[in-house]
Amino acid sequence: MALARESPPLSPTPLRHRPDRGSRIAAIILRLIGWRISGRLPDEPRYVLIVAPHTSNWDFPVGVVAKFTLGLEATWLGKHTLFRFPVAGLLRWLGGEPIDRSTRHGTTHDAIQRFRERAEWILVISPEGTRKRVAEWKTGFHRIAHGAGVPIVPVSFDWSTRTITLMDPFITSDDCDADVRALRGLFHAGMALRPAGFG
Repeated sequence: MALARESPPLSPTPLRHRPDRGSRIAAIILRLIGWRISGRLPDEPRYVLIVAPHTSNWDFPVGVVAKFTLGLEATWLGKHTLFRFPVAGLLRWLGGEPIDRSTRHGTTHDAIQRFRERAEWILVISPEGTRKRVAEWKTGFHRIAHGAGVPIVPVSFDWSTRTITLMDPFITSDDCDADVRALRGLFHAGMALRPAGFG
């Protein structure tokens, strides 16, 4: 089990999911498009949130509406070249944060460093890394969580029931392969909009 690293002191209200009037509007939209949310987010100020299955472009807009419904101040990392006028402001508003993948340290190192520097941070990652079928999940999300000493929160998008399920936090171990197999076992092809795309 990873030990929590020393981090900056927490703010008086450390939870990064604070519903507001916008959340109520988003919740109405979510219901109108036929989706619901099951489960709850953990009372943790920092964690890696993984979302699967990811087989369609439609996963993103549904995820955005869910994010605002929950009042979740979560971040996803994108190539810095995407954050240019005129879309940079929109991408940031949607939770995007630029990262230069060409640096010698790499994305994993930079993400771990950001966790260590911030009292509150929720990082959203698709472990599949692509909408195409993959034989194995990428392990960067595990290396980030383990290196930063933060839990992983699995979230499933089940298109068969139109349910977004927030699962219990998962504490990583030194056995990355075993952890990833256990996490992947929480998801199945029947959840995906395009089942053939889930490996």
